Amino acid sequence: MQSNHDSPTLIIGAGPAGLAVAGRLSGMGLPFQLLEKSDRVAASWHAHYDRLCLHTVKEHSDLPLMPMPEAFPLYVPRKDMIAYWEKYVRDMNIAPLFGQEVRKIIREGTEWRVETDKNVFHAPNVVVATGYNRVPVVPVWEGREHFKGTFMHSREYRNAASFSGKKVLIVGIGNTGAELALDLHEHGAFPFISVRNPVNFICRDIGGRPAQRTAILLGKLPDWAYDFIARQVQRLTVGDLSAYGLKTPHYSPSEGLRRYGKVPVIDIGTLDLIKQGKVRILPDIQRFNADSVTFINGETEPFDAVIVCTGYRAQVEDFIENAKPLLDERGYPKRLWFDDEAYKGLYFCGFSIPLSGILRNIKMDSAEIVAHIRRQVG
Repeated sequence: MQSNHDSPTLIIGAGPAGLAVAGRLSGMGLPFQLLEKSDRVAASWHAHYDRLCLHTVKEHSDLPLMPMPEAFPLYVPRKDMIAYWEKYVRDMNIAPLFGQEVRKIIREGTEWRVETDKNVFHAPNVVVATGYNRVPVVPVWEGREHFKGTFMHSREYRNAASFSGKKVLIVGIGNTGAELALDLHEHGAFPFISVRNPVNFICRDIGGRPAQRTAILLGKLPDWAYDFIARQVQRLTVGDLSAYGLKTPHYSPSEGLRRYGKVPVIDIGTLDLIKQGKVRILPDIQRFNADSVTFINGETEPFDAVIVCTGYRAQVEDFIENAKPLLDERGYPKRLWFDDEAYKGLYFCGFSIPLSGILRNIKMDSAEIVAHIRRQVG
C-alpha cells in the first residue's frame, strides 16, 4: 500500500457533512484531504429515489459560505441538491480522493493511521462524516425465504414505474416509508404500510409556514414549553389517528427526537391518503408466505412486492478501533469530539440529533469542529 502523510486533517466521506467541514477548512486556508469511497460526491443522494425532496427549507439546508441559489424552490428536489453540492466542491476548491474506502482507523502515537483499500494515511486529525445511513437494516422474518414476490430495501427503490397495478407492502412508516406510499399511489400501485410502534406525525407546513422555521423558534424555549406547544399543535393539525391503525406515542415529537432519537414523520400528503382509505395501515408482521404476508393480528394479505423501510445503522465501529465507548445506545457518537487522550483529534460530523433539521445541524456542528481543529493547530 502507498503511504501518504500530506494533510493534518483527513475527512472521511464526501456527503454534506464531509463537504461542510471541507468547505470551512478551505475557506480558512487550512490544509485537509477528503476521502470518499465512491466515485462522486453525495453518492447516497445520487442513489436515492427519484422524487426525494428536502423536508427542510433551503435557507437552513445550505453548506457553509455558499447560500443556495435564489431560483431554487423552498423545498429543494434531489437533483438540485446534487447539482448544488457538485458546484460547492468546484467553488470551494475541494478535491476529494475518490475510490478510497476506509477499512480501519487506528491510533498510532500522536496521530491516526487511516487505512483504505488502496492507501495508508497519517494525520493528527480525522473527521468521520460517513453519516447515519451507511448500512441498511433488514429484519429477519419467519418464512421470508419462501416469499416469491419482489423484496427490496428502500435503498434499492428508485420510482414506482414497475409497481403500477400491484399490491405493495411497505414495512415501516418513517419519512421514507410515508413518501414511498405516496409515490406508489400516485403511479397506480396499491400501497399498504406495516407499522409496529406508535409514531409521531407533524405537518411539513402549518398555516403556510414551514414547520422547521417554527421548530427553530420553539427551540429557544425551555424543553417543557417546547414539548407542550409541539403536542398541542400536533393535536390541532394531525389529530387522533387511532381509527386508522396508527397510535401516537406518549411523548411529543420534540421530546421523542431529543430523548429517544425518534424522528417524527413529516407529512406531505400520506395522511390524507390513509384517511381516504387509499393507503391502508397493517400491524407488525408475523411471517411471510409464498405470495402473502401474515400479521400479528392473524390477518393474511397477498402482496406482489414488499419494500422494507426499516432504516440504517451508522456502524462506525466497523472501521474505528475501540469505538464502542464513544457511541450511545443507538450506535451514534455521543459528542462531536472527545477529550480523552486516546481519542484526541477524532471528530464526528453528521451524527447529531437533528432537532431542527439534519443539514442545519451539519452546518452548525462543522463550525464547532473546525474551530476546535484551528485551536489545536494554533
